[in-house]
Amino acid sequence: MTCLALAACSGPAADEQAHASGGTSSAGLPNGSAQAGERAANVKSAATGQTCIDCHGAGGNAPLDPTYPKIGGQYRDYIAHALQAYRDGTREHALMSQQAAGLSDQQIADLAAYFADQPSQLRDLRGVHDR
Repeated sequence: MTCLALAACSGPAADEQAHASGGTSSAGLPNGSAQAGERAANVKSAATGQTCIDCHGAGGNAPLDPTYPKIGGQYRDYIAHALQAYRDGTREHALMSQQAAGLSDQQIADLAAYFADQPSQLRDLRGVHDR
């Protein structure tokens, strides 16, 4: 899956400040609960029969398929915007569009809070093509 940069996402400092202050995200969502997000990440979708963890792995860092992104430690607002875009049909993926279709704003906020709170295995790709 190709990860797309979303222009509406906040930068690291703004995201960390909003997270620390308990403020809402740039996605216009309510405050999310990492605990509720963890529960939601383990609920099978009626549309796909899959959970978030089934595909992205424990803590979002052990994807089932190498083409699936690691989302553990990703910026909260990035996850929220991505899930909203899948839900609204402005971003498409065969599984994710179905998976996100029935999510409420609160569920998206909770999932974003949970995955953002996980240890990060994200890496910068600078220099990868220079080899």
